Amino acid sequence: MPLRKAIPVLAALNVPRLANWYKDKLNFKIGFCDEGYGIIGRDDIIIHFWHANDEIFPKNTSCYIDVDEVDELYEEMKAAGVVHPNGPLKNQPHGMREFAILDLDGNLIRFGQPLEDN
Repeated sequence: MPLRKAIPVLAALNVPRLANWYKDKLNFKIGFCDEGYGIIGRDDIIIHFWHANDEIFPKNTSCYIDVDEVDELYEEMKAAGVVHPNGPLKNQPHGMREFAILDLDGNLIRFGQPLEDN
């Protein structure tokens, strides 16, 4: 029985506010959202949110999103003002070209593409 995909479930201090931030800044679509849980998506990527009462949870959570055309996505995210100051686009020794953002609640999201695809 093959596994199909992993879907990150990130902590949110305010689920509707964070879902709308992803919609406004990162061009995600909101599939479901209430005070306790949210589901957003863009292209083939789905992210879930759960309500957390303590900022320690999102500030210690991250996910990695494998993309095509990482350079174009970086320019989009840079224009939106969401690229982390310590996360500019660069080639990594582990074979990925990647950059990082922090979302509104502090979740670290890294986007990358294998160097051989770039």
